[in-house]
Amino acid sequence: MLMTVFLNLVPVTLVQSLVYAFVALAIMIPFRTLSLPDLTVEGSFPLGGCIAATLLVGMGVNPWVGTVLAVAAGVCAGILTALIHLHLKVPSLLAGILVATMIWSIDLRAMGAPNTAVPHDVSLYDAISADILLNVWMQIALFATVVVAVCVGLLAFYRSEPGLSLRCVGANARLSPALGISSRFYVMLGFGLANGLAALGGALLVQHQGYADVTMGFGVLVNGLAALIIGEAIVGRATIARQLSAPVVGSLIYYQLVSLGLSTGLHPSDLKFLTGGFVLVTLALPLLTGRRRPELGI
Repeated sequence: MLMTVFLNLVPVTLVQSLVYAFVALAIMIPFRTLSLPDLTVEGSFPLGGCIAATLLVGMGVNPWVGTVLAVAAGVCAGILTALIHLHLKVPSLLAGILVATMIWSIDLRAMGAPNTAVPHDVSLYDAISADILLNVWMQIALFATVVVAVCVGLLAFYRSEPGLSLRCVGANARLSPALGISSRFYVMLGFGLANGLAALGGALLVQHQGYADVTMGFGVLVNGLAALIIGEAIVGRATIARQLSAPVVGSLIYYQLVSLGLSTGLHPSDLKFLTGGFVLVTLALPLLTGRRRPELGI
């Protein structure tokens, strides 16, 4: 009975995990590439969804254009966090909290209400094919294609000169100016890129589930961090390809674990507590076993 329920949930959970893989990727970039903690993701994820809902429903904007503008809003949120950190000398952790808090008001102002329905006939999926939202396997194929395309694009970027400069800033920010690399510019680039990915995930989720809500970002940071930790434990992060694949692999496994927990009768309200406990145990385990704990930049 347990396995039957779990297997029935697998396709739906795969869709969910592929969407939230963008959040895990967004968390990885500032933590791993720039060695800076950033909590803006908790705000940029719902920002992308709320902006997409406002543009598609309230203004009748083309879903392709609306999704791109939603991503642009996330990029702006990330750049704002970077500017506060760099120019006002506010720690990036606190800067991200401040921006995520301000985004809450922006979401409410944009939608004019705590939530907004997004009819499927105005969504990006309907523009691609009206059958997508009726077939879960088509959704899996679509999201998997987008995630792979994003990872391939990031891999190409990281191997390019700007990508190498971004990695250099994260590895040694003090050495970067001596090499002619503007650390400020690349911190803004990294934060903007990360939060643009989070906003993309929010925009795709809103159009998929049919509504946007200002609270949809609650807890995504911890979930994404748990997915990142799981992925790195399995895939590792010795190479750029592994660093990029770890968040995706971790997201796929994490949400299957959540699905398994729900299949056992676990109450949904307990998931946040268990997720937080899981992250704490995972971070503490290396200390208990005498190994080096993975640095999160916090």
